Amino acid sequence: MKIALDAMGGDFAPQAAVDGAVLAAQQLAGKAQIVLIGQEEAVRPLLTAHGAAAEGLTLVPASQIIEMGEHPAKAYQHKQDSSIAVGYRMLATREVEAFCSAGNTGAMLVGAMFSVKAVPGVLRPAIANFVPKLHGGTCIMLDVGANADCKPEMLEQFGELGSLYAQYVLGIERPKVGLMNLGEEEGKGTAATQAAHQLLKVNPHINFIGNIEGRDLFNEKADVIICDGFTGNVLLKMAESVYDALVDKNFRDPFFEQFNYESVGGSPILGVNGNAIIGHGVSTPKAICNMLLQGYQMATAGIADQIKATFKS
Repeated sequence: MKIALDAMGGDFAPQAAVDGAVLAAQQLAGKAQIVLIGQEEAVRPLLTAHGAAAEGLTLVPASQIIEMGEHPAKAYQHKQDSSIAVGYRMLATREVEAFCSAGNTGAMLVGAMFSVKAVPGVLRPAIANFVPKLHGGTCIMLDVGANADCKPEMLEQFGELGSLYAQYVLGIERPKVGLMNLGEEEGKGTAATQAAHQLLKVNPHINFIGNIEGRDLFNEKADVIICDGFTGNVLLKMAESVYDALVDKNFRDPFFEQFNYESVGGSPILGVNGNAIIGHGVSTPKAICNMLLQGYQMATAGIADQIKATFKS
């Protein structure tokens, strides 16, 4: 198995990318190979500096970089030898089983749609993230940024995509699906969430438990939380700010440590024909390592194939 990493993506690339790849390679020894994609003159000396620890890493040259501030679609179209474009081509041709990047989020989404493409039947792929539970375990929340405005049918599909991930990657046999809303009652919410509720409650492919509220985020009510990308992104950034505030107050707790983006490493794009993960722009070596480990976990579980098989039927 080969897991690819955009070595030029992120505020601290390529140093953080290479350091994180070395950490991941040590943990995946004998299980998977890490493939770095980037400018050889920038990456090769860093690999050399790691000596024997970097011997299992492979470097695929890519002469261009899509910068954080560039227009995603234009940059992806005009920079076909960028590390992101090369990574997606390798994912599309199955030279690698997963592709990870802490680079331009928009370009990662554009690349997913134009290269590996959406699974037939999926209206809009979603970015997912993970929510720790107070008494142990993890919940998956989607969308957290790809689709700010969502039609009811999209929210329904997010329930299916999240259920498949929870089942096959997180190992939850019958995941409970909740729709994030401003009240538990069926008639609450916007026109979109009210219509989505009606679709979800009759969907035979998911275990829908109804509406949940913001106060249910960390309890045991749901294993999959459905929301539009606007709401999900606000919740995600709020959780990150809580962690930062607690660190500033010198408060440490194992539960709140899971709010640190480094602990997960990245957010998978669900609903495309391949395993793609977007990392935080400020990713550290630890975050890069965990993103690569998540890519390995997704590839091992075959989640992309499970999604294709489900929507094909």
